[in-house]
Amino acid sequence: MNATSPSYLKHHFLIAMPHMVDPNFAQALIYVVDHTPEGAMGLIVNRPSGLTLTDVLEQLRPDDPITGISQQLDILTGGPVQTDRGFVLHPPGSQFQATLDLGSLGMTTSQDVLFAIADGHGPKQHLVALGYAGWEAGQLEAELVGNVWLSCPAQLDILFDLPFELRLSAAAASLGVDLNLLSSQVGHA
Repeated sequence: MNATSPSYLKHHFLIAMPHMVDPNFAQALIYVVDHTPEGAMGLIVNRPSGLTLTDVLEQLRPDDPITGISQQLDILTGGPVQTDRGFVLHPPGSQFQATLDLGSLGMTTSQDVLFAIADGHGPKQHLVALGYAGWEAGQLEAELVGNVWLSCPAQLDILFDLPFELRLSAAAASLGVDLNLLSSQVGHA
């Protein structure tokens, strides 16, 4: 990559800086699904919505009783855009009706993955979110220059193995940063 090539952040985390005032993104950890010259898309991966997979499946399959893991599986608030649309991140290899290969992960947007998870036949590791975060062309780059976000390569153990409340600090720690020691004031030294 030469010095004038843009750097795109697909398969990276965005770590909200302490001075983030937008309530949609304050204390958010975002997995960047895609980042191109046209814009970026990501999913907040540390914010439970208060819904479980059972709540969602009861809407999709009201005549079929739900049992098992789906009663405890939290659904995340993936972002403020299209909050009625679901996204499931999972390791690559599992194919459903609408699965996009992201390289290090797969992302499925079809309902069949939810039924497979509930029935115990879905991907063993998964993260379910409603909604997404989106940026227009140049918007994310401007926010990065404005010190709104830190970024680091995404780590699957943070996504799938850590409790939601530990993911943000773990991602920051991978950069050697303790967010508790950073000022919540905006500015430059």
